[in-house]
Amino acid sequence: MSLRRHQDMQDWVKGDLESSTRLIEYGDFECPHCGEAYRELKRLEQSSGDRIAMMFRHFPLTTVHPHAQLAAEAAEAAGAQGRFWEMHDLLFENQSDLEPAALLGYAEQLQLDVDRFSSELEGHTHRPRVRRDFMEGIRSGVNGTPTFFLNGDRYMGSPTADGLLAAMRGESAEGPGVPG
Repeated sequence: MSLRRHQDMQDWVKGDLESSTRLIEYGDFECPHCGEAYRELKRLEQSSGDRIAMMFRHFPLTTVHPHAQLAAEAAEAAGAQGRFWEMHDLLFENQSDLEPAALLGYAEQLQLDVDRFSSELEGHTHRPRVRRDFMEGIRSGVNGTPTFFLNGDRYMGSPTADGLLAAMRGESAEGPGVPG
């Protein structure tokens, strides 16, 4: 599986960009709905493998999730050291502990250069990148998290692996719309 940042789109990409299916998620690491979607996306990833390119864009809802902004910056700082997706997963798996000390612990766990990571967090080096994702989301009509786009179209079906697989096959997906 490819774990790289796509140069043209400025997105973190997991999977094959040549696949016929592209899924973009606008997410917030502190959002409980995004945490549920994370588990479903892991199921989707296991069942679809490289047949899908998954992309993540930051949409921290700072008025309700006070740790979301710094967590997004932490993911970017890890990404600058080649470990975006690993940090992404740790953040979602530890949503209840996104304090700065915990973020440093996750960096240590991933064997990052912790001094560099800490410096980038303290200096908010990656804040412009997070802000760019957020503004792109606003321009695309995102107003909550998680919000998904499947092959360029907003996905309004159930944010489950089964719902997304059905949509990928062109079937109608039953279930409630995506929180947002």
